Amino acid sequence: MTQSDSRMDAGRAGDMPDGSPGTVMRSEHPHRSDTQTSKSSEIPESSEIPESSEGPETIDDFLGGTVRLIQPRHGYRVSMDTVLLAAAIPAHPGDRVLDGGVGTGGAALCLRARVPGVQVRGVDIQDDLLDYARRNIAFNGAGDDIAVEHSDITALNGVEGTFDHVMINPPYLARGHGIRPPDASKGLAHMDSSASLKDWLRYCLYHARVKGTVTIIYRADRMDEVMAYLHRRVGELTVLPLWPRTGMPAKRVIIQGRKGVAGSVRLLPGLALHGLHDRYSAEAEAVLRDGAALTLR
Repeated sequence: MTQSDSRMDAGRAGDMPDGSPGTVMRSEHPHRSDTQTSKSSEIPESSEIPESSEGPETIDDFLGGTVRLIQPRHGYRVSMDTVLLAAAIPAHPGDRVLDGGVGTGGAALCLRARVPGVQVRGVDIQDDLLDYARRNIAFNGAGDDIAVEHSDITALNGVEGTFDHVMINPPYLARGHGIRPPDASKGLAHMDSSASLKDWLRYCLYHARVKGTVTIIYRADRMDEVMAYLHRRVGELTVLPLWPRTGMPAKRVIIQGRKGVAGSVRLLPGLALHGLHDRYSAEAEAVLRDGAALTLR
């Protein structure tokens, strides 16, 4: 997989329970004439762009336009999962954060927008996505705060325990389950063919400092695998269910804990993403549009 983000129920979705960014309004990229901008008021269900649109890239607004991402029109695209993951990190200015699977830089940039001065290092195995991440870091003026590099999460490189927070959005499909998307980037992002879920969690625990946080957004129906691995390795585990809307089962959960501490598991009241008429709930709107934090601690 890319060590990156956003997937469907079938895999590492291009959308969360109900969506991902992508509706296009025609306007030129300031540097490239083949790029259009997206300023949709909702995050649509699919990360794909309407076929009538032109050009290989789009510019998509996140957090009400505070973050802007250059993205490939087809293939791997950031979605709601990315924004929700970034909102859940309890970082402070000056904290060091590792984004395992940085993709095109969406989570890192959303976190920086909410916590100015945070220092983020992002890693990924897909060089094409890292190229987008570097462009997006420059495009958003974040070069002093965010750096990315090519790295395989199965190789535990670097000094152990150097980050205050580690965040991941790993592939949602286990190897051999489901249909792998034909697009190479999406295929790596959706299915854990290059690294297992345990590899991802092991990577988090290696790099987080003692008492630092580990945060993962994942499929609700695979939550047991995450909890089983983290048991006795991470304490004060907190689970936030993400409901498409009130009364529906959660499709995603955010799980957060602290390395090397004791403490019981807490199941929080869930977040309903949509209310009436398919609009965001007020709580989701505050996070996805206004950049509010999701408090799990």
